Amino acid sequence: MEHYVTLFDSFFLPQGLALHRSMQRYAGSHTLWILCVDEEVFEVLVRLQLPNVQLMQLGKLETPELLSVKPYRSRGEYCWTLTPFAPRFVMDSMPSVNRVTYLDADLFFFDSPQLLLRELEGSGKSVLITEHAYAPEYDQTRLAGRFCVQFMTFKNNDAGVKVMRWWQEKCIEWCFNRYEEKRFGDQKYLDVWPELFESEVHILEQTRKTLAPWNVRMFEVAGGGSVSPVFYHFQELRIIAPDRVMLYTGYRIGGCGMALYDVYMKELSKVIERIRGVKAVVKCIPLREEKWQHLRILKRRLLGTMAFRSLG
Repeated sequence: MEHYVTLFDSFFLPQGLALHRSMQRYAGSHTLWILCVDEEVFEVLVRLQLPNVQLMQLGKLETPELLSVKPYRSRGEYCWTLTPFAPRFVMDSMPSVNRVTYLDADLFFFDSPQLLLRELEGSGKSVLITEHAYAPEYDQTRLAGRFCVQFMTFKNNDAGVKVMRWWQEKCIEWCFNRYEEKRFGDQKYLDVWPELFESEVHILEQTRKTLAPWNVRMFEVAGGGSVSPVFYHFQELRIIAPDRVMLYTGYRIGGCGMALYDVYMKELSKVIERIRGVKAVVKCIPLREEKWQHLRILKRRLLGTMAFRSLG
């Protein structure tokens, strides 16, 4: 039995449900723990009665240290602050678990995550992290960091807990949506782990299996016109209106990338029907006018690298 944990609020419910559907297909024997960031998403998930899911209410788990920083962070920044605590919440709820893998809610599986977890087992280490693996033209390593907080595994042992606690302390100290030297959100802290925790942390070698807008076209070219990901990270995808989704901005993703989006859009349509079937609202995240103007400029400058897609 593998244990996974993700977190999201009511605005990201469709992505979270799409993640769950992909895990039902590919993750084998597992439990997906969902940390519900607001009460609305908890209530909807209770009505949905998803298989292989355990729900966690944030209000029942927040520690004094988390509550002390919550008023000073945006909702997104607070979600980032929560990320290193999410695996700990699972371990506290079920001390017998062997390991917990954190998943971003906007991941979607196209193959078994065991392909990645077996690499961790072979390494003999206690923590698994993944690189962004940026294509050269999209390299944001200096700003966003070498590693991506998207798929991270922590064993429930002294070594895994030590790394997790270090990360928790750093995110309590500082976790904001701005770039500073050696810091960006919860993510750039990972840059020092290969040196600071050399004997505890394994860096996934199968980067071709962890795709995202910033590298899918590069791996398509390297693969002779095909890709075979374990997961794709649908970063920046937003439901911006009842019938419109913004897929990505600023990237050229190629034919294989678009095929992955086609699959995901079909899944989103199905989960939206399911949400409406329990009399719940599908929330939109409309583009702010100033952001829309910026995206229009990006579209002109980057020759159409912003993509929208209809839901139906």
